[in-house]
Amino acid sequence: MRFIEDTLFVFRRQMRLILRNPAFLTIGLLQPILYLVLFGPLLTRLPAGALSGGSGSGGTAEAYRFFVPGLLIQLALFGSTFVGFAIISEWRAGVIERYRVTPISRLAILTGRVLRDVVALIAQSLVLILAGVAFGLRAPLPALLLSFVFIILVATGLASVSYAVALLLKSEDAFAPLINSVVVPLVLLSGIMLPMTLGPGWLQGFARISPFRYIIDAMREAYAGQYWNAIMIEGLCVAVGTAAVFLWLGSRVFVRENA
Repeated sequence: MRFIEDTLFVFRRQMRLILRNPAFLTIGLLQPILYLVLFGPLLTRLPAGALSGGSGSGGTAEAYRFFVPGLLIQLALFGSTFVGFAIISEWRAGVIERYRVTPISRLAILTGRVLRDVVALIAQSLVLILAGVAFGLRAPLPALLLSFVFIILVATGLASVSYAVALLLKSEDAFAPLINSVVVPLVLLSGIMLPMTLGPGWLQGFARISPFRYIIDAMREAYAGQYWNAIMIEGLCVAVGTAAVFLWLGSRVFVRENA
């Protein structure tokens, strides 16, 4: 109970900070919205089945069932991996040091922040989905709900490891290039814009190292109405596994650094 109370205390403080300056939420949502507006219409011009291995009906519905899941994971990727900048500034301002002299749970300092990031991403994702519906997205309600499960798992893992890495580096100059050098290849290899099956064999082989490819493929299956097949089970296992590993790594670093 004490851990839960401490987590909620940190969560409320972090929510107040982000609500005072919602520019971070708006800017984070701007990029996927621009992709939706400027790139999405190009996909509607592709032949029927081009985005689904020849089994789709083509047109607007298929294009956005393919594109929106990728944009949701892109939003989660960028929205979660860059949160570490905030804790670097708090460490420099002495906020983390003040936490250390209180009886608050050291792990709650991390989980409260991660909970804030998850809530923020859910709100952003809801806006993105509604924008997709306005452009022609048509997907079953269970698929939309399942996409939030994937977003929660991705955000939990990535935010945890982002805070841990930032706390270890304690420098924006080192943190920014490290995150960019990791996130950008993962985004490119995840098939967010176009299916990786269109690429040559060597590129498809490289793409298998990105866990987010499996998650995006599973979400696209759900949007097409396929819930319990090998792709879906594979995506769920990858999402749960990466979230658990990243949360465990982040927790270890956080507890040690704040001991």
